[in-house]
Amino acid sequence: MSCKELILVKYMQMTDINMQQQKQRPLGVTIISVLTILGGIGFLATGIVPLVTTPFLSDIGIDSNVSPAVLVGLSSGIGIALIVLGLAYFVMAYGLWKGKGWAWSITVVLSFIGIALGVVSIVTGNIGAIFHVIINAVILYYLYRTHVKMFFGKTTEQAAMTT
Repeated sequence: MSCKELILVKYMQMTDINMQQQKQRPLGVTIISVLTILGGIGFLATGIVPLVTTPFLSDIGIDSNVSPAVLVGLSSGIGIALIVLGLAYFVMAYGLWKGKGWAWSITVVLSFIGIALGVVSIVTGNIGAIFHVIINAVILYYLYRTHVKMFFGKTTEQAAMTT
């Protein structure tokens, strides 16, 4: 082997080791990913129930001004929306698991929205929403940690050293 080839091989080995170190998934990201999968399963299950019960809604004698056709349509629409949301959660979990930058961005946005909705809920009398706010705040804090941002490619090692 020539000197150039040895240098090239050594550089490639160092680059490979550096990339493996950067892409090692932090434990918190793993936990958030698993919780996102569980949330997706919950939305899927919750969405399947209205779709399964929809055929029976037209047979129920409800004393209401709402026609059975409207109930069937509403139930189907809610079921489909919940299933789509569940599938979106699975896509998010995949992105978080693999360290995709878009998953980091979407999770940050959804956490801010969750905090805002939690505060509104608290103001309207649901004191239990404080847990919702705390969980979203912890997720935001964690996602902005340097090693987590590096995992998602949101900062470089050089930028992390200057802060």
